[in-house]
Amino acid sequence: MKEVRISLVGFGVVGHGVLEVVRRKWEALRSLGLDMKVVSVSDINGTLFDETGIDPQRLHAAKTLEGIANLDIIGKEAIQEVDSDLVVEVTPTNIVHGQPGLGHIEEALSSGKHVVTSNKGPLVVAFNHLRGVAQENGVMLKYEATVGGTMPLISLIEKNLVGNEILGIRGIFNGTCNYILTRMMEEKYTYSYALTEAQDLGIAEADPAYDVDGIDTAGKVVILANSIFGMSARYEDVSVTGIRDITPEALNLAWERGYHIKLIGEVPSLTVKPMLVPRRSPLAVGGTLNVASIETDLSGTITVTGLGAGSIETASAIVSDIVSIYTSRQVDG
Repeated sequence: MKEVRISLVGFGVVGHGVLEVVRRKWEALRSLGLDMKVVSVSDINGTLFDETGIDPQRLHAAKTLEGIANLDIIGKEAIQEVDSDLVVEVTPTNIVHGQPGLGHIEEALSSGKHVVTSNKGPLVVAFNHLRGVAQENGVMLKYEATVGGTMPLISLIEKNLVGNEILGIRGIFNGTCNYILTRMMEEKYTYSYALTEAQDLGIAEADPAYDVDGIDTAGKVVILANSIFGMSARYEDVSVTGIRDITPEALNLAWERGYHIKLIGEVPSLTVKPMLVPRRSPLAVGGTLNVASIETDLSGTITVTGLGAGSIETASAIVSDIVSIYTSRQVDG
């Protein structure tokens, strides 16, 4: 039985999900030979530490670690001082400078700890640098949850499509935009009404710009460009148009001509924009679903879909990445 000591950095929606998935799947993980223990949880209030493993039930009702944290250290200090094998970094995303996640990931990798993250910011800002730090220290950096949530896109390419040349990837990478456009099409809602509904349901943030202006999708395009195509792309290299100006009339006209309008990200062309998608296309998914079509030289075009967001859904991708690290022949410890 391999003991895996995890430091969880970030205790928001995804952090809660990680604890819950580890709790639910503890027996299943042990059947794979992995004894996963979350030995520390950190947020801006401090760090909770238990070398025997933190009971997720203890934190089930807590929104933050305020009044619970028992170590007066946060961030990089916690990564340095806690005896762990792997860091799960799930602090909020900032694609301008990547902090604080960038510093956390650098510290963990430099300390010889594997990293699994759902935080797009550090990878948008410094993917090639972080991959180099991981290689120099003989550890792994995994980031499936940064691009498609539950949609197994990166692992599919790296494992199942190995030997194929990836010619292009295009798809829907933002569930909020897809939900808004779906509701506008189905119910003839205006953009503002569909957005308000999405906000009421918790699908869209109070400030929706990150999603509806295409910023989130562009960040994912950068990560795919650099990780799959070996590029050195930056956010500024992506041509981005969001969905604010799409009208019910435009959606209806497209429908009458056999199309949907969807916000599509494309790699390696580095574009994000609303595009016409044939109604019978595999890309014509609705609601909050994400979808990606991968064009290859040997296997043709392969399409994968899945939920793009959610606490448990994102955490499931994180735990899958952890399992892949410790079941890989490349890693002995």
